[in-house]
Amino acid sequence: MTGSAWQYDEFKQIGTDYGSIEEVAAYDERMAKLRNVGDECSKTLTLLELAPDSRVLEIGTGTGEFALAAAKQCSHVTAFDVSQVMLDYSQAKARDRGINNIAFTRAGFLTFDNSALQIDAVVSQLALHHLPDFWKAVALRRIWHTLKSGGRLFLRDVVFSFDVDDAATCVDRWKNVVIELGGEDLGLEVEAHVREEFSTFSWIMEELLQKAGFSIVNATYQGQTFAEYLCRKD
Repeated sequence: MTGSAWQYDEFKQIGTDYGSIEEVAAYDERMAKLRNVGDECSKTLTLLELAPDSRVLEIGTGTGEFALAAAKQCSHVTAFDVSQVMLDYSQAKARDRGINNIAFTRAGFLTFDNSALQIDAVVSQLALHHLPDFWKAVALRRIWHTLKSGGRLFLRDVVFSFDVDDAATCVDRWKNVVIELGGEDLGLEVEAHVREEFSTFSWIMEELLQKAGFSIVNATYQGQTFAEYLCRKD
């Protein structure tokens, strides 16, 4: 499908643009106010049940914290992102920490070469919402093909579990919580996310995962705006 005239361009900017290392560093600091990233990484690694010889793929590595944590527990990590600036920032972190078993590559859900990969676990966090639902389905099926039998997918993203009639109330509540934790700029990012990006509803996401061939081991919904899915390729 890659290369077709109707192929979705996942490299075009969706949402907030982080065009410099300084902007990415500021984003990294803001996320630290909203999330306990270290704790998230630890919990995710526990769910994945990695062995020392495991090979892990992260799609949308962002500032690289999960890839760096996983590299300490498995033999090799492949880290994809469509942003070269994010990759440069993450690579610098890896060098600073003396971690050398991560391959950083500019690619995304629809463009990474999955012809030779045989992966034990795939992780994607706060990235799949950059794709419309049709392309989410394509992306998840490509991930399924990449995983070994019995391999696991961990997906964390903005997913809406409220009723459509309650959308305005729930989004405003989400925005206000974010402002309280991280300031007005993050509130504006919530508005832009809902207006311009492609987060979907929980019932759609669950169906997309199952249609891609995954068994959902566990689905957790937080505050009606976030979700975590642990899935298995049977």
